[in-house]
Amino acid sequence: MEEKLFNKGFIAVTSINFIVYLVYYLMMVIIAVIAHEELHASFGQAGVASGIYIIGTLGARLIVGKELELVGRRQIARWGAVFYLVTTIAYLFVPNILVLDTVRLLNGFAYGMTSTALNAIVTDFIPDNRRGEGINYYGLSTSLAAAIGPFVGLMLLNATSFHFIVLLSVALIAAAMVALFMIKITNVTLTDAHRQALKSWQISSFVEYKVGLIALIGFLMGLSYSSVLAFLASYAESLNLVAVSSFFFVVYAGIVTITRPMSGRIFDRFGENMVMYPSYIFLTIGLIILGLTHDGVTLLLSGAFIGLGYGTFMSNGQAVTLKLVSARRIGIALSTYFIGLDLGLGVGPYAFGALHAYVPFRDLYFIAAIIPLISAILYYLFYRPAKRQIAADGLVN
Repeated sequence: MEEKLFNKGFIAVTSINFIVYLVYYLMMVIIAVIAHEELHASFGQAGVASGIYIIGTLGARLIVGKELELVGRRQIARWGAVFYLVTTIAYLFVPNILVLDTVRLLNGFAYGMTSTALNAIVTDFIPDNRRGEGINYYGLSTSLAAAIGPFVGLMLLNATSFHFIVLLSVALIAAAMVALFMIKITNVTLTDAHRQALKSWQISSFVEYKVGLIALIGFLMGLSYSSVLAFLASYAESLNLVAVSSFFFVVYAGIVTITRPMSGRIFDRFGENMVMYPSYIFLTIGLIILGLTHDGVTLLLSGAFIGLGYGTFMSNGQAVTLKLVSARRIGIALSTYFIGLDLGLGVGPYAFGALHAYVPFRDLYFIAAIIPLISAILYYLFYRPAKRQIAADGLVN
């Protein structure tokens, strides 16, 4: 009899993950506007307020990746959620740009702490023979948050106020925090040798070398996609397509919702190559169409292809990561993968922003379209599929 994928634990952790990422994306798209218009910061200062969040996230992923199994997944997830709640409440008491930068840094650390723990915890609720499918359903929560968050954030900013958005975010995180304290979370049992290895201050205690390639590709894919997150609104305004652009992420979310379960089953049945190569190609096509956009139809069509590309890559890259490591290295491996992804999303706006001083938006997206092709070449040259090693030493208590 096939093991049940949609068990209570899996549904709960996936729902919590959706909330954690929803608040992240919701705040990310509006914070620069708030910094500039309400705190009278320059555009440069507003960019720092937006990007410094990623620095906090990267710091958390490095530290939590090392400490996750030592301290315990349960403890880090729960107290990370508490810290996420407290630092989100702090947005209500920001008098100037310096304080905002501090809150953003701490809020980013809390987000990184919580999300890294959740990414490891969910693996305990996924049957081994449905790993690809399960990770894709779980990843759907992240992709939907990435699509819905910016849409809701911009809509609420126009219709309400920053104060209201913060209160909504606080309510959502509070619900997620309560849920984390209610569900049963197990910690990995470590041997003395494994514990000593994790306690050491070697590079391998912070980074998993086996997933270095997929983390690098994640960086490149995140870098490419950041051109959409950071500049879609400005690009649409230059094309007089602001009204239509609001539905870009709706199309993205719809495509991801429809295709994600299918890509997970393809991953499990035919292997990772059958979903990874199409993800590179679709993202390239989507960015080319975006660069060629002149009306609402082509703008939304680009959203569909970008959803097929980046949306497919996000979760399947995570599934590849899990396939390459043993249970005791899951925390560090996932941390390494998401460091690459987050770094690309964080560096991208600065890089493409500087590039935009010399080239128009259209050319910016054509340049961004080259990056997934580079990812595909790296994947072809250096990736070697490995049999998954999780079950052997994945005992929990």
